[in-house]
Amino acid sequence: MDFRQKIKDYKRIIIKIGTTSLTHSDGKLNLQSIENLACVLSKIRNQNKEVILVSSGAIAVGTERLLLKERPRDIIGKQVASAVGQGVLMQIYESFFSKYNQKIAQILLTKDVFDNDVTRQNAQNTLFRLLEMGVIPIVNENDTVSTDELQGFSDNDTLSAYVCNLVKGDILIILSDIDGMYTKDPNKYDDAKIISQITEINHNIRNSAEGSNSLLGTGGMKTKVSSAKMVNENGADMIIASGKEPNILFKILDGQNIGTLFVSNKKGE
Repeated sequence: MDFRQKIKDYKRIIIKIGTTSLTHSDGKLNLQSIENLACVLSKIRNQNKEVILVSSGAIAVGTERLLLKERPRDIIGKQVASAVGQGVLMQIYESFFSKYNQKIAQILLTKDVFDNDVTRQNAQNTLFRLLEMGVIPIVNENDTVSTDELQGFSDNDTLSAYVCNLVKGDILIILSDIDGMYTKDPNKYDDAKIISQITEINHNIRNSAEGSNSLLGTGGMKTKVSSAKMVNENGADMIIASGKEPNILFKILDGQNIGTLFVSNKKGE
């Protein structure tokens, strides 16, 4: 069965963009990439689709703005960098999205929001209302108050899966420095081939998931597979694709064979 063609009809799209897709190789913000992303998402929204963006990058932006030599490794350092970077990042997003007459909203979440019935419902209601009003919510973890040990998500891949399930999304698209899941590590093996479609996340799939070598991002293939399992069990598909060029989203939503598609258990029945 060609599950890709069904994507054309999907209305509620959650897109996660990784830090490496928003920055240059030296860690500095890539303004051209962000503008391209704003343009593409605005056009998708104009196709009468609902869009939510889960954006990484706040800590990387804060690291650059604070003139730090490297990304902080301690929790407080990350929180400080995020506090500085989040405002700058949203200012940049607002600048580019407004150029395309697209309204955006900032949503900062912590894991305990999802663990509590009242706060989860409040977050859901807010997101639904924003989507009804044609706004693109831009979601990030509230790093300044969360900690890895107590409240935090392991990374924004996991956060995006929570958000997708919260709003009952049709598909989660994760854009990163990884253009899909391979049969082997493509950095080590020349005969590694990309897996186009996965209809069951079994033991072999989980074992073949590899971690990311990126110094800027935190999410590896293991967390992406875990995120796929989360959304698949809730009725949504997920795609892992390269975030190097945001225009790839048009091809994905047109049903083209891009990246790796994790088919929802419910849609595969």
